[in-house]
Amino acid sequence: MSERVVPEDSRQRRRPTKQGAVLSEGLIVETALRLIAQHGADALSVRRLGAALGADPTALYRYFRNTDALLLAVADEMIGRAQEGWTPTGDWRTDLRAMGLRIHACYQSNPRAAALAAHRTTGRPHEKRAVERILGILRSAGFPDALAVRIYHAFVDQALAFAAQDAAALALPAAAQEKEAEVWNAVYGKLSADTHPHIAATFPLLAADMRESGYPFALELMLGAVAALRPERRNS
Repeated sequence: MSERVVPEDSRQRRRPTKQGAVLSEGLIVETALRLIAQHGADALSVRRLGAALGADPTALYRYFRNTDALLLAVADEMIGRAQEGWTPTGDWRTDLRAMGLRIHACYQSNPRAAALAAHRTTGRPHEKRAVERILGILRSAGFPDALAVRIYHAFVDQALAFAAQDAAALALPAAAQEKEAEVWNAVYGKLSADTHPHIAATFPLLAADMRESGYPFALELMLGAVAALRPERRNS
């Protein structure tokens, strides 16, 4: 897409597409997510999206100025999906854990979209709601504002960094994933205790643990550290 400004009152298209659906921002984002899962970044072109939607590619300009605007909408949709069904329990640690695991799981469900969108700041509704919720959890737990902001920053960056890293691994072709997994046995499993005593001693545990994401344990480490920073007067 190229930059093009379309007046707000001209963005709605009421005529159905060739597939019989009425074009909307939600339909475009949903289609973009599906195509990204199949084709990666190449999916974000007006020609490919138009073909998938059964609509004239130029109709997309009624909703998005360019591909970057569409990518931000896709990123925000991922954030929204991570929050679907989440309800606060009132326990800050439980609520942060649930939010973090939801973010991570959502991005794993569409790893190619995660690789494209995890690092973006959207400024859109779902992201704003997530920021408000996480800060609300921390402030309600008694963390001073300055500390709540720093914890929010670290918490979100940790969740998104693991989400992007794990998604990138999942997005590899199957053969590449198998080759990555084989390295532990083919290389590390053959290291001598004489030259690499610590790897040799822990290898069975190491190989098993490296098959899974490190995020759940890293999240628990962060929550433990955050608990240690919590003001004594509100600690529970």
